Amino acid sequence: MPYVLLALGLLIALLAANAHAPRRGAVLVAPSFFYGWLTIELAPQVLVVWAAATALTATFGGLDGWAGWTGLALTIPGMAGIAATLLATRRTVVTLRECGAPLDLDPEGAPRYPLPHLFVPPLCLIPRRGVHVERNVVYRQDGRLRLKLDVYARERSGDELRPGLMQIHGGGWVIGDKREQGLPLLNHMAVQGWVGFNVNYRLSPRATWPEHLIDLKHFVAWYKEHAEEYGADPDFLCVTGGSAGGHLTAMVALTANEPGFQPGFEDVDTTVQGAVPFYGVYNLLEAGPWPRPMGATPLLERMVVKLPFAENHDAYAKASPVTYLREDAPPFFVVHGSRDSLIPVAEARRFVERLRDVSAAPVIYAEMKGAQHAFDVFPSYRTARVIEAVERYLTGLHRQYRQGVHPAVPGEVRRSLQDRSVG
Repeated sequence: MPYVLLALGLLIALLAANAHAPRRGAVLVAPSFFYGWLTIELAPQVLVVWAAATALTATFGGLDGWAGWTGLALTIPGMAGIAATLLATRRTVVTLRECGAPLDLDPEGAPRYPLPHLFVPPLCLIPRRGVHVERNVVYRQDGRLRLKLDVYARERSGDELRPGLMQIHGGGWVIGDKREQGLPLLNHMAVQGWVGFNVNYRLSPRATWPEHLIDLKHFVAWYKEHAEEYGADPDFLCVTGGSAGGHLTAMVALTANEPGFQPGFEDVDTTVQGAVPFYGVYNLLEAGPWPRPMGATPLLERMVVKLPFAENHDAYAKASPVTYLREDAPPFFVVHGSRDSLIPVAEARRFVERLRDVSAAPVIYAEMKGAQHAFDVFPSYRTARVIEAVERYLTGLHRQYRQGVHPAVPGEVRRSLQDRSVG
């Protein structure tokens, strides 16, 4: 048993070190992300399990030798390190990087997100009370191709149309499904009166870029025609997604009515009214925060775009959201974690800077201190705060839309910033 306790101590120490300083080398990046992701976003569960395992091992003779005591000596700082990540999560505020002011969108102090979900993550897979989920609605059918979505909404009350939200899952353009991502956000948005659409699209290597985007454009066209059947406003749709879904979110928002991405339905208006990309990739052509351009990776060259990067820069530029920055872009709320080991946080920073230089609409950037890639998959306290922020921001945009006001930072956000700048 002493060596079991030593192994537990070594492992918890390594997990804590990786959580605070994730590795980005080619060999370690994937395991570093995976274990850091689980450790940070499930910190309460990890601490409870480790405390129980350590106590049980010690009870059955784990301290009968130098190995056990060494393991205990490693366990204590390891658990303290993980507790520090939990403390950082509890202190999470959505920080506006350009002015250093917190975007505190929860003035009551306690998240409206259900507390039981924070302690029992699988609960997020269950629709919230009052939310109805209609699954596997076909939004595009072409021969044997059948693309489906899930609809999240409250029961209808009256004839008033509600705002729509499109959720795009991630997975590196090659994996992922509507049943796996965006569920905490869609559930919460539905409770607050939105109609959410969790959308599947074709995946590589079967699909070749830009087929992924074309599918999502088909959804926007479908939404314009069928939104009222689900109680949604066909003239108001926002889009969100994470990772590859963040890239596709930005592409959907910035390439409205681009004929090359709407073959056969070029005349359909595919404009959206707001975009919330989470930890996305926005520039496939320039290295910047990457050792080499994202487009030059085997994933893109062999499985997604399927063209050699060196001879096809134009193709990778056309697949990059930064290529389509424009003055009439919709409002953006960009979210990224400061400890993202898969997509460096500098990727989001440079995108936001360039978009702000061009767009007349508000561009908010939320950098989550201590957060890993895909942090919002788990309904942690951090996730609850971010979901609260996204809901309040998008609801503010919808309120402005109904009032006929040009999109701007919602009033409660602006007042929060002004109060804090005075303080």
